[in-house]
Amino acid sequence: MALQTSAETPIPVGEVSRLIGGWIDRLGAVWVEGQITQLSRRPGAGVVFMTLRDPSHDISVSVTCYRQVFDKVADVISEGARVVVHAKPEWYAPRGQLSLRAAEIKPVGVGELLARLEMLKKALAAEGLFVAERKRPLPFLPQLIGLVCGRASAAERDVLENARHRWPAVRFEVRNVAVQGVHAVPQVIEAVRELDARPDVDVIIVARGGGSVEDLLPFSDEQLVRTVGEARTPVVSAIGHEPDSPLLDLVADLRASTPTDAAKKVVPDVGEELVRIQHLRERALRSVTGFLDREERGLAGALNRPCIREPHRMVEAREEQVTALLERGRRTLGHLLDRADSELSHTLARVVALSPKATLERGYAVLQRSDGSAVRSPEEVGADEELRARVAEGDFTVRRVDGAVTPPA
Repeated sequence: MALQTSAETPIPVGEVSRLIGGWIDRLGAVWVEGQITQLSRRPGAGVVFMTLRDPSHDISVSVTCYRQVFDKVADVISEGARVVVHAKPEWYAPRGQLSLRAAEIKPVGVGELLARLEMLKKALAAEGLFVAERKRPLPFLPQLIGLVCGRASAAERDVLENARHRWPAVRFEVRNVAVQGVHAVPQVIEAVRELDARPDVDVIIVARGGGSVEDLLPFSDEQLVRTVGEARTPVVSAIGHEPDSPLLDLVADLRASTPTDAAKKVVPDVGEELVRIQHLRERALRSVTGFLDREERGLAGALNRPCIREPHRMVEAREEQVTALLERGRRTLGHLLDRADSELSHTLARVVALSPKATLERGYAVLQRSDGSAVRSPEEVGADEELRARVAEGDFTVRRVDGAVTPPA
């Protein structure tokens, strides 16, 4: 449980150190894996001192062991070797230092390392870090290239010389780092992140001139692989190896077999591009010339057509057609009018023949009452009833007297 302290009731430094030691003692023995960075075997001393460092992080811890424990593996381990240590944490109270007391040391063999890498490869592949859809295309002509490589290394020289030979105007931002050993992973990660944060860097090349399986282990580190996978800038892996493939090759956007190959794949060759441009210009010239020739032939063919060479002939032909159609229309209209006139004359004759006026003109008259109705029978006319007689030339009034119809007095 937490200590109850205050400014008025502090506890001594010794008590704090004693409590820390008690908490650490309760941890018990643990198996720890790391890389030996410092190894001290003093002649005549019964204790061996070493520093165990995490290959992926800038964290280390001191380890001590009895000489008889170290002598069992002294022939197979040295500085830089990866080991697994069975040790118990110890707290040295007088100096306030933490260390590990090793009871057993086991070197990590190449076979075991490769088996672990295979397991890590499968785990990262299951997460989709190696799929082709995640890989970004490289720019055609990068203006600024980030280069992560060893200081004054052959890989740096190969990339710079070949790239500038292909395109003299290309610029580089070089980050020299350790490419093997305990400091390789954190330095490479820091360099990649620093270059990726710069918006003017178009592509990043991680280069090394090959090496043994143990030398290439930093480029299969999980932290480095994830850093490259999260980078927004395209990354090219140019480790310079053939039989062994570190995991960096799988997560990088492009794998180059050597640093020289990386320079060729990232930077275009100015001579080849000039030749390609010349070929494109010649192809474009041939295309334009061919197009103009085709259009010229088409224009000449159009000009030789009768409608273009003698346009008045077409107008004259149309004029004859219009004249013929006009005459035909006039004849048709005349026939229609003659037929309509004849039909109208016959209809008029029939109307005149059937008209009551024609009957009146033959001497007949029509007697009508005052309401306009016609008289059809004598019985319909009353005594002294006035009627209107209608004849062909007009009408007059008559009166019936003694059963006879007479004009009124």
